[in-house]
Amino acid sequence: MHGGRALEILNCLPLIRDYQYHCAPVLFVTTMKAADFDYLLPEHLIAQQPLTQRKSSRLLLLDAQTQTLTDETFSHFPRLLQPGDLLVFNDTRVFPARLFGHKQSGGKIEVLVERILDDSRILAHIRSSKSPRAESWLQLEQAIDCQVLGRQGELFILQQQTGQSWLSLLQQFGHIPLPPYIQRADEDNDRERYQTVYARKPGAVAAPTAGLHFDQAMLDSIQQQGIEMAFVTLHVGAGTFQPVRVDDVAEHIMHAEYVEVSASVCAQIEQTRLRGGRVIAIGTTVVRSLESAARDGKLKPLSADTRLFITPGFRFNVVDAMLTNFHLPRSTLLMLVSAFAGQDFMLRAYRHAVQQQYRFFSYGDAMFIGKGNCDIET
Repeated sequence: MHGGRALEILNCLPLIRDYQYHCAPVLFVTTMKAADFDYLLPEHLIAQQPLTQRKSSRLLLLDAQTQTLTDETFSHFPRLLQPGDLLVFNDTRVFPARLFGHKQSGGKIEVLVERILDDSRILAHIRSSKSPRAESWLQLEQAIDCQVLGRQGELFILQQQTGQSWLSLLQQFGHIPLPPYIQRADEDNDRERYQTVYARKPGAVAAPTAGLHFDQAMLDSIQQQGIEMAFVTLHVGAGTFQPVRVDDVAEHIMHAEYVEVSASVCAQIEQTRLRGGRVIAIGTTVVRSLESAARDGKLKPLSADTRLFITPGFRFNVVDAMLTNFHLPRSTLLMLVSAFAGQDFMLRAYRHAVQQQYRFFSYGDAMFIGKGNCDIET
C-alpha cells in the first residue's frame, strides 16, 4: 500500500454540548509538502488483530540526541522511566457509533455518528447509494426508527423518539468504529481490546492507541516504582485517520477535537518541573492536549475544542518525551512526531520499522521518543 492512497473514513466524533474552538498558531519554518511525509508500507504490516497480550508488542526506541534506534519489546517500557517522571494518559472512551440499516425505499445505509446533539438528535455521516431526503425515515439495526431532519454541510441531523437516549441506543445496537485500514467487521473482542484499560469518559471515535499497550499489571508496577500519573481527556475525532490531501501543508484545515486539561493536572506538571522530572505523554492525543493548554507559553486549564496543528518548527512547551504508535503516511500525526523528533530522523525510523517488520497503526507496535534534551536510558 502506498501512503498517498486516499483513505475513506466515515466515523463518529464526541458527545459535546457546548462547542468552543481553540485555534493555536502554527509555525511553518519553510513551505512543507504533504509528499515530504510519505513512506512506502507493505499492506501485510498493517495490524488487523490485537495481540493476545497487550504488552507483547514491540517497542522502537528513538534517541533524538544521538540519532540512534534501538529495537525492544514493550515490556521494557518501565525501565525507561526515571524517578520524578510524570506519565500523562488520555482517559477518553470509544463508544460504538456505527449503525447499519435501510431507507424507506429499502436501500441499504450505514450511519456513523459524529456528534450527539441531545438525547433524541445526532449529527451523522450517512453512506448510501443516494442521500436520504429531509423528512424521510430510516430504520437502523431493525430497532431504531429515526427521521432525517435536514443537513449540516455533509452531515445529517437524525432524530429518534424511542424514549431512550441516543447514547443508550448506541451502547445496545452500535458497532465499534474500527479504523478504515482494518479490513474486517468489528468483533465482540474489539469492545474491550480497542479500548484502554483506563478509559473512563465516552466520546471518542477511536482509541488513543499508545495506551492500548498497557495492562493493569504494568500500570500497577509503574506506580510501585514511584512514578506519578495524570489524566487528560481528548475525544479522538474522525480526522485522525485522514491523510493531508493538499500539496501545501500550510493549507490543511485541521479537524477539531474536544480536550479537557484540569487545574490539578497543571499543578502536577508544575511539581514535576520543580523536581526536575520529565513530562511523558502517552500518545499524540496527550501531546495535543497539553500543548493546546500551553498555547501562550504557560500551561493553563483548558476545556474546549482544539484545532492545534503541530508540524516541524513547532515549539513544545510541556512535553519532554512521548510514547506513540506508527502513523499513517501524510497524516497530521506523522507531522506531529516529526516535529518532536526531527523529520529526517523520524522518516528513517519508519523505514527501519518497515525493514524490521514492525506492525503498524492502531493494533500495531509502539515507539518511544525524546525531544532532543531528553535522555533515553536503556
